[in-house]
Amino acid sequence: MAVTLAIDCMGGDHGPAVTVPAALDFLRRDPDCSVILVGRQEVLQPLLGKAQAGFGERLRLTHASETVAMDEPIASALRIKKDSSMRVAAELVKNGEAQAAVSAGNTAALMAISRFVLKTLPGIERPAIASIVPTLNRYTYLLDLGANVDCQPEHLLQFAIMGAMLFSALEHKERPSVGLLNIGEEAIKGNEAVKRAGELLKDSGLNFYGNVEGDDIYKGTVDVVVCDGFVGNVALKASEGLAHMISAALREEFKRNLLTRLAALVALPVLNSFKRRFDPRRYNGGSLLGLKGIVVKSHGSADALAFFCALERAAEAARNKLPERIAARMAQLTAPT
Repeated sequence: MAVTLAIDCMGGDHGPAVTVPAALDFLRRDPDCSVILVGRQEVLQPLLGKAQAGFGERLRLTHASETVAMDEPIASALRIKKDSSMRVAAELVKNGEAQAAVSAGNTAALMAISRFVLKTLPGIERPAIASIVPTLNRYTYLLDLGANVDCQPEHLLQFAIMGAMLFSALEHKERPSVGLLNIGEEAIKGNEAVKRAGELLKDSGLNFYGNVEGDDIYKGTVDVVVCDGFVGNVALKASEGLAHMISAALREEFKRNLLTRLAALVALPVLNSFKRRFDPRRYNGGSLLGLKGIVVKSHGSADALAFFCALERAAEAARNKLPERIAARMAQLTAPT
């Protein structure tokens, strides 16, 4: 299926220096896709060189005169900067010129703009952010990661449906398993919202595993782990911090003396394999779920490889009609029995 991505080239810590090379690499590797580079034309054009002619109609530029800063207040991004590259990319999805938008910009602004421009799907009260976490088995999809810090049981049910449909679309698994993050496996554990959400999930028709604990995320116990945005964001940031600490501690220990340096040389193939397996760049790209269109949020500090992975994720979601899947599943949930 031919897919067109609208790319906010100005967002993120590195802007066009990363987004443009990643977009060109994406076009080389996926001949069925097209991209619309959104941003200040006088900045983007010199970075393309002769590449634009080589890709023909698969590569287009759309001028946007403004940029949403990484620390931009939501009100400014939404109400004042109406010609921002982020806003224009979302508008391209709304009017059907693109099937998905990708940005490495301000997360809160991207969510607000996307929700305002694209609106939410029927039955979805709050969009959620979902991302991939590597595990012992392969990886798990975790949501919400910060869009909704206070949630009702019905919201957690909606997150579960969206996460299951995301996993199904990207991993081609018809009935992915869903777990509800809790402080224990027993149904009596947790606060009232989580306990009620567990009851709703049992009756949802999803492949509900039950409650899972924090260590189950990395065991790969289930395909999708659901929680509110407060818990999800803390879990994600704590995991990132732990990964950085382990990496730094290993480097420190291997540099301790001559013997450990020699040991590092012997262990180098294993260390390189481990690094490739858990390279966070390969899992870059958080999906903003519940919208009438596909929006993928890249990490702000992403390099070209990481941003390329976010583009791949957006294209796969578009090919497998993710919003339509979510809408159809929500319709089944709300249909009279």
